[in-house]
Amino acid sequence: MRQSSESVQVLGGRVRKTIIALAETALPAGVHFPAAGEHTLAKVEQFLRDDAMMATGYVAMLRALDAAALVRHRRLFADLDDARRLAILESWRVGGWNRRNWLRALMAPLKMAHFDDPAIYKKLGCVYEFDKPRAEAKPAWFTERSHNGAALGGDLALECDVVVIGTGAGGAVVAKELAEAGVAVVLIEEGHYFGREDFNGRPFDLQRKMYRAGGATFAIGNTYIPIPIGVTVGGSTTVNSGTCYRAPDRVLREWVDDLGLDELSPDHLAPYYDKVEQMLGVAPARPEFLGGCARVIARGCDALGFTRHHPLRRNAPDCDGKGTCCFGCPTDAKRSMNVSYVPSALKAGAELFYGCRVERIVVEDGRATGIVARAKVSGHALTVHAKAVVVSCGSLVTPILLEKNGLCQGSGQLGANLSIHPAAGAIAEFDETISSWNAIPQGYAIEDLHEEGILFEGATTPLELTMALASYVGPRMTELAERYDHVASFGFMVEDTSRGRVRLVGGRPVITYVLNGKDVARMKRGVEVLARVFLAAGAKNVLVPIHGFREIRGEGDLDALRQADVTARDFEMSAYHPLGTARMGRAPSKSVVGPDHQTHEVAGLYIVDGSSVPTSLGVNPQITIMAMATRAATKIAEAVAG
Repeated sequence: MRQSSESVQVLGGRVRKTIIALAETALPAGVHFPAAGEHTLAKVEQFLRDDAMMATGYVAMLRALDAAALVRHRRLFADLDDARRLAILESWRVGGWNRRNWLRALMAPLKMAHFDDPAIYKKLGCVYEFDKPRAEAKPAWFTERSHNGAALGGDLALECDVVVIGTGAGGAVVAKELAEAGVAVVLIEEGHYFGREDFNGRPFDLQRKMYRAGGATFAIGNTYIPIPIGVTVGGSTTVNSGTCYRAPDRVLREWVDDLGLDELSPDHLAPYYDKVEQMLGVAPARPEFLGGCARVIARGCDALGFTRHHPLRRNAPDCDGKGTCCFGCPTDAKRSMNVSYVPSALKAGAELFYGCRVERIVVEDGRATGIVARAKVSGHALTVHAKAVVVSCGSLVTPILLEKNGLCQGSGQLGANLSIHPAAGAIAEFDETISSWNAIPQGYAIEDLHEEGILFEGATTPLELTMALASYVGPRMTELAERYDHVASFGFMVEDTSRGRVRLVGGRPVITYVLNGKDVARMKRGVEVLARVFLAAGAKNVLVPIHGFREIRGEGDLDALRQADVTARDFEMSAYHPLGTARMGRAPSKSVVGPDHQTHEVAGLYIVDGSSVPTSLGVNPQITIMAMATRAATKIAEAVAG
């Protein structure tokens, strides 16, 4: 395997020896599974090879592991026997916050690499890789209007009515609606255009290709929260679960009452939701594809007297339960933007350039008049002159692009007000067979606590991701992996009252977020209730993401958890719905865009994505962003026509 010079430099001699020793000890052989070892190293290098910064950080943590071995035993980690190595790893696993996170970061790529193995999948009876569909000829309108930046033969300049930056839930919808209204549209996408023939279901491969920073986007503050986001045509809709919730009426009424956004009331937004849902074929998940996780969750809910649990509404009417929604749908059943709105925009006359990163938004006399992008591979410049510019890069990237251009900073609100819906999950071991891979990964919900700000949704992940999320090392890790067919998982998110910020620090984007006490209490309540549901369903053991309470086996453990004083740093959590960093409002001093999505400070510059959503929703945001984008398109069309 050819490697970059950075990877060769940072993963040399002693570092390789440490990785192999770590793999052998943390992931030993089981009854059926082989041990990790030298063969795992090559996969880890492949994961790190394109990101020198990530590789450097990984090496720093390996050196910390060596330092711990030297302090304790006066020998490097690789020179210790297996028992001493495991003792060090266990001390990190149950130790302080920093050591726990270092171990988590060290083990994630190793676990992903080791369990991403067709032989292991075969032993479990899992499908490792799907048969690739027969290549189909693309229609002429697609091939003529979809352009790979890598193929640009030189600098290029274009003119249009509206240039849209980003092809996710905001940008793709705006482009399609504008193009169908006769507006000349150019779409710019930083990521690549992947098709169903590329979606092989392998997280280790596709996460590196389709997620920003290989999935290593995260917030820092009083804890560490990964926020993986897509960077591909379709944005995060291509790699999400397909869940479709309308914003609760109470949230929309707050926007009207507190922010004066009368046009975002439930009645006003309903026709836009209707149009989006019809386009996407939104319907409840089919019972035959809900799988074992939903079965035991429903059983546990019934035993506890819960009444609001049911299949989720999704944008995948032809779903056949392949179980790989978060790494691209291999059958195109999920109507993400890459197979719905983007093709419709192209068919209506829009032009798409992908593999191109926008560097500059051109502003003349206080009005946005175009963009300058650069092809990521060839380096050629793409200049687009336009009557209006729509920024739809998502809540974590839009404010950074605008800050780099010195735009929309007068109110101090750009990059502020970040909500993320902090999420966590639990996995439970059953005597019965679950076969979680043979189902929709997120197809079922519990809404009994939704008014408390907690929404439970299924969250099944492939073997290697599930093991990466589990904190175990050593024989217990292998034992859990070998029982994967008896493991169920489920998750929840909270409607956060906490807020964060996105900004440039030393020229690099930094996301900060502090989880407040109210949301910590909600996280704790979510874990407790989920553990109760699993136990009521007959689980032998529930593995929870709270330090000091890794395994819940009965009421005694639940009582101890209820009485415990936990902090944000005691949770292992993630988040998937960043919102609000260029929020909408009427007052220019308190918001970035007005009710028409146009920025207060720059005429002709519109922001249409999750960043313009005013507050936390408490539900998956994609169709709210899309409904708002449908409405925004009518405003933009009127503006450019005039």
